[in-house]
Amino acid sequence: MGQIQLNQVTKTFGNVNVIPPLDLTIHDGEFTVFVGPSGCGKSTLLRMIAGLEDLTTGSISIDGVDATDTPPAKRGLAMVFQSYALYPHMSVRKNIAFPMRMAKMPEDEQNRRIEAAAKALNLTDYLDRRPGQLSGGQRQRVAIGRAIVREPSAFLFDEPLSNLDAALRVGMRLEITEMHERLKTTMIYVTHDQVEAMTMADKIVVLRAGIIEQVGSPLELYHSPQNEFVASFIGSPKMNLIKGEEAAKHGAATIGIRPEHTGVSMTEGMWKGRVGVSEHLGSDTFIHVHDTGLADMITVRINGDVQVKHGDTIYLNPELDKLHKFGADGKRID
Repeated sequence: MGQIQLNQVTKTFGNVNVIPPLDLTIHDGEFTVFVGPSGCGKSTLLRMIAGLEDLTTGSISIDGVDATDTPPAKRGLAMVFQSYALYPHMSVRKNIAFPMRMAKMPEDEQNRRIEAAAKALNLTDYLDRRPGQLSGGQRQRVAIGRAIVREPSAFLFDEPLSNLDAALRVGMRLEITEMHERLKTTMIYVTHDQVEAMTMADKIVVLRAGIIEQVGSPLELYHSPQNEFVASFIGSPKMNLIKGEEAAKHGAATIGIRPEHTGVSMTEGMWKGRVGVSEHLGSDTFIHVHDTGLADMITVRINGDVQVKHGDTIYLNPELDKLHKFGADGKRID
């Protein structure tokens, strides 16, 4: 079991209210991602769940039991940090075994869990090496292995991939997602990278200044953002937001259109602009269009074979049935 419930949780540092009253339920077996810009409170919230940060007010329950005042070691949770926090003088085997040794677990049970974790994480051939002999991705797998052997009711990941290069991040992202499919254990994952959130999560919690802006599946947030903040934060490239007369034509203070929902013509269209930078990615090309009179820049996503040059005049044809409408308060208009 691994259901976690936050009830009117708040956190204040001095006179600064970091987490206003917040309610959230994370269901057993769910992969939940906290995402938001730096300073939005996502890591603070994770640390409160772990017991590493005290609540100012409110309560946290784990599997229906109040854990607000329960010490971290007694909560049945395992945390994987941004830094690997491995002991450099110990072998991989001893690093993974450390929490079990501290709990005085029988040695045969320790070995069983170590071998199972090493197999799951492709670390079997590295058990006798020290962390300094491993790559960054392998060291992060050791840190995850140390969490797995505790067989927790939930895993807590605090930006675990931010120290890895781009290729390793993609690989580890897949490994963690595969691990969740195998273990079916509750996982809470903190990241500022919305691509990680979109590709890994069952449920995304979008935070801004400690406030939950929206909770939903990746596709729910992508197709039905409840406000301008979520609309612009979720999606890469981000949604184009247009204000002024063009938005008013559609009965909104702001309209949004995803880059892939805007067609391109060299001869005619709704919006005229000038090609700026084009990013050719092979299968796709991102064109950044200026001088439309609608926004500083509008980004469109088109087939990678289309050739345009810097300075070309271009016409944009948004799919009107794919427009997102927002009111003066920034909230979605259905």
